[in-house]
Amino acid sequence: MHLGATLRLLRVDAGVSLRDMARRIGVSSAYLSRVEHGVDAPPTAERLAAIARELDVPPALLMDVANRVNPYVADYVEAVPGASTLLLEMARRRLSGVQLARVRDFLDAEFPTRGEPVDAAVPALAPLLSPERIVLQLSHEDRADLLDVVAGRLAEAVPGADAKALAKALRQCADESSCTVGGGVAVLHASLPGTEPVAALVTLARGLKVETPDDQPLRLVVAAVDGERGRARLVRMAHVARLASRGLSERLADARQPSQVLALLEELEALR
Repeated sequence: MHLGATLRLLRVDAGVSLRDMARRIGVSSAYLSRVEHGVDAPPTAERLAAIARELDVPPALLMDVANRVNPYVADYVEAVPGASTLLLEMARRRLSGVQLARVRDFLDAEFPTRGEPVDAAVPALAPLLSPERIVLQLSHEDRADLLDVVAGRLAEAVPGADAKALAKALRQCADESSCTVGGGVAVLHASLPGTEPVAALVTLARGLKVETPDDQPLRLVVAAVDGERGRARLVRMAHVARLASRGLSERLADARQPSQVLALLEELEALR
């Protein structure tokens, strides 16, 4: 998974320059640029947490994209060694996301948390979708045609929206920060004042040859339209990047019905 592409996507959408972000987290702009372009290894957990704070997104999202253990978890396992045994048992049983959510419900009931949660819950993608906005095995081989299809499905869900204007906004998003986050996934957004968030999801019958951070062909596009830029949008984009890091494109490769997509998202998003 290419963490750097996700960091750049979020930073650009937040309107923060490379130089400013580097200054805020105490690194050089040259170093941060190398990270965003995949030249240097992902930052430490502490620096990822600092970036998350500057973007106002849950640090756990970036940790997951980078495949790093949250320092809070590492500190707990070190302080309570028996916790690693329980984690091993869950892994041995290969608990699914839905089953782990049941474990969390038990913990919430039996052992309520004290104080503020480490990370607030992340809104799910699935509720923003509908079967009409899930297009599977699209055969287009041109990016412009692909964006037209996505914009058309989104426009149908937004009263008064113009499909051509939405397509133009999505192209601008793609041109500004690439919007490909690795794993064959692209994350696109457009803004229409006063609009409640809605999303569309498209899988491709054949990988589209566009520039991607990990050189994998584009196979899946998630696009959303909402009222404005801001924290909620950044969190949603980071969450989709996390889904990409969990193999979303590969998991949906054989899906032929929207119901299969929604069922898979229910599994992946049971814990988030």
